[in-house]
This record gives sequence, C-alpha cells and structure tokens, in this order.
Amino acid sequence: MSEQRISPEDRQEQYRDLFNTTIGEVISHAIRIIGADPSLIIPAGKILRYQKKTAKIRAKHEKEGLQVPPVMIISITSRCNLTCKGCYMHARNENPRTEMRPDILTSVIDQAADLGVSILVIAGGEPLVRADEIFRIAQAHPTILFPVFTNGLLIDEQMADTLASYRNIVPLISFEGLRHETDARRGDGVFDRLLATCHLLSSRGIFFGCSITATSANLEIVTGDVFIRQMTDASIRVFSYVEYVPMTPGTEDLVLTHEQKQNLPARLTRLNQKFPALFLGFPGDEAYYGGCLAAGRGFVHISPSGDLEPCPAASYSDANLTEMPLKEALRSRFLQRLRDMPEVLTESAGGCALHENQEWLREILSKT
Repeated sequence: MSEQRISPEDRQEQYRDLFNTTIGEVISHAIRIIGADPSLIIPAGKILRYQKKTAKIRAKHEKEGLQVPPVMIISITSRCNLTCKGCYMHARNENPRTEMRPDILTSVIDQAADLGVSILVIAGGEPLVRADEIFRIAQAHPTILFPVFTNGLLIDEQMADTLASYRNIVPLISFEGLRHETDARRGDGVFDRLLATCHLLSSRGIFFGCSITATSANLEIVTGDVFIRQMTDASIRVFSYVEYVPMTPGTEDLVLTHEQKQNLPARLTRLNQKFPALFLGFPGDEAYYGGCLAAGRGFVHISPSGDLEPCPAASYSDANLTEMPLKEALRSRFLQRLRDMPEVLTESAGGCALHENQEWLREILSKT
C-alpha cells in the first residue's frame, strides 16, 4: 500500500497544532514552577485555559481563510534610556515621532484579543517608557499573557508595586551574562543595578525572568551553571535566549556557530530538567515546525509606527495598522507569500532566516 500523501495545507495545520501544544506545555511548566502560590497560580491557570480557548478561535478563522498567529510581538517604542551595542532597533532607524498613538495601540491590542491572539509580547526600545499604557492594556485583558522585554532600569519601588498588581505581565530583564558581559554591552554598573531590580520584583512576589542575547562569545557562560545559579538565586524563573542577529555590520562573528545552534535545544532541555526555571530559545528549532514561524505562522511583529512585519529583524511590510484594521492587515499578500514557502526559511546562518534572506524578501515585497 502506498504511503498516504499529506497536502501542504494539512501539513501546515499539523505544525500549527504542534506550536499551539508547545505554548500550552510552556505555560503548564511555568505553573509547576510557580508551585502553590495562589496569587500566581490562579491567574496562570486562567491564562492557560484562555490559551486553549483562543486556539479554537484561531482555528475557526483559519477555516475562513484568515491566518491569526497565537503570538504577536509589538515594539511599542524605539525610545530607550540605553545605547546598547548591536541593538536591532537602532539598526532599523525608527523615528521616535512615528510611534503609534495611545488610542491606536489600545485598539490594535483590542483587535488582537478579539481575533484570538493569546500572547502579546511587548518590546521596544525600552517599552517601560510607556508603562502607564502597558498597565491599562494588561488590566483590560487579564487572561492575555504580556511578556515585557525590558532593560529593567526604569523599574523603581513605585513601578514594582504597580507590576505586582498585574499577574499577567511577566517582566523579562536583559542580561548579557555575568557582570563583565552585561556591563561591556550595556554600560558600567548595569549588572549590579539589575540585581537590585530583581530584588525589588522578588520582594513583591512577582513572577519574572531574564532575556539573554545568545552569541558565539557568551553562550558557554549564559548556559553555564554558575550564571544560572546566580540568576535563580535572584528569583529569576524564566530564561529567554534570543539568538544574535547581526543587524550591525561587522558583528557577524557573534552569530552562533552551526555547532552551537545545533546543540542549543539539548542544552535548554538539560537546564529545564536541572533547575527550577523555564528555559526557552528563539527562534528555536525551525525545522521542528516546518520552517520559520514568522510572518504569522506562529508570530508576527508590529513596529513602533504600526507596520505589520514578519519579525523584528525583518523590517518589511505592505500593511500599516494606523491605516487599516488588524484583520485586514493579516491578509497581507506579502505575509501570505512568506507563509506559502516556510521550507525556504528553515536554515539560517545568523539567528533569523528572514534577516539572512533580505534580498529575497525585497523581491517578494516588490511583487505584491
């Protein structure tokens, strides 16, 4: 009997189901880490149930021809109180005056919630320069998870008190490794200031983590037991490893080597088994999901000015959310063409397959 062939559409549906399952497993793992703290486990349980509900909403949209990703990354500002080396936002040359107005930002997130997006990642720049807006949005959507990627330096006593009121916000503070690595990229004294920020969050029972740009130079350190123990001793319970993308010319040597990239998933598995924390890698094992998860297959990115883009490292767009509803923008011909060819974007020499194929992206965009 010949092997039954699976259509490309059915195969992509299988990959999306797999990604939805992975999201649920990650949240379940976080709940196990939280333990018996009712102030955290109750809202976490609601978020997990909401994630399962929104998966059904997205499946309904898909049958109607609309691809809604479970995860949306929103870079709400290009402003920042630091000038870190190799920052992708600096490389984008975003104009701070083009930020989405508060009413537009609120509307975009309301629309995302209505469409079934279950995780809204808030990034920047430094997103906490718009902290009041983040708090209002999180309050309006208590069952949506809002990971906030922050350099942590704007979190003072008052902001920590406010964060403690929003259990669906998970601050992810940027570290580059230990003191030497962090201060070398972010400025003298930053590492110690971040440890003080961790103490502020921990003293209020806030579930928080760290974001680490994984490079060929720091990977051994940031996945080593010494670093992990110091971070978990500071009450960090989520480790998000983002593979370095060479946005700045001349930094290609910082990209993970092929061997490092291949071994990273196994390292994270070991860390998940050994430490009471959650270890995640991005972009992760793209081949496992049938190619790059950007362009709406798993996630999509919104720039500070409202452009709907495949991912943060690929600033190409044919739809702007200040000019059209999110539902219409998700039907973007540009994004659809990328989704139709995920296998092209499986292998990458630099952390982001889209960034490595910019000429191809420009060609596709010019034909839409």
